[in-house]
This record gives sequence, C-alpha cells and structure tokens, in this order.
Amino acid sequence: MEKSRRSYTREFKLEALRLLETSGKSAAEIERDLGIGKSCLFRWKQKSSMDGEQGFPGHGRLTPEQERIRQLERDNDILRQERDILKKAVAIFSQPSK
Repeated sequence: MEKSRRSYTREFKLEALRLLETSGKSAAEIERDLGIGKSCLFRWKQKSSMDGEQGFPGHGRLTPEQERIRQLERDNDILRQERDILKKAVAIFSQPSK
C-alpha cells in the first residue's frame, strides 16, 4: 500500500508558524494539535527565515530565481544542440569530393 504525502497550503504553514511564535506552546505540542508531522514546524521555520516572502511558493511553482535558472539551462541545451548540428554540417561539407 502506498503512503500518500500530505501537502499544506501556504496560509496553513504561515498560520502554524504564527501560532508557534505567539502561543507559548512547544513545537511538538503544536504539531500534535495540528496533526502535522514531526519536525515540520522546524523545517517550515527554516524555509521561512531563508526565503522570506518567497518561501512556500506552492505546489509546482518555482521561485523567480529557480525559474530563471531553469530557463537558462533550457537555453543552454538548445544552443549546444545547434552547435553540434553545425559541427556535423562543417564535417560533411569539408570532406573532399570524389
């Protein structure tokens, strides 16, 4: 049997972090109360402190930096393919004719 992975919305994560800061309860108590996995709050807090407003972009969404990197890698692959085609064409046309 496959274990499905639960996902949480950005609003849920931010509200859980706000609850951690204001309630005075420990992270383990809040995780138990909310029914989330062990150490989720710790990971969410780290992500939030590292990425700030860009944290928790959502399912399938990339941060602007990640999107830019993905686009540049794609452009790089296309340029490599074009270069390889040109190399093959030069090799074909530079062969002496019989």
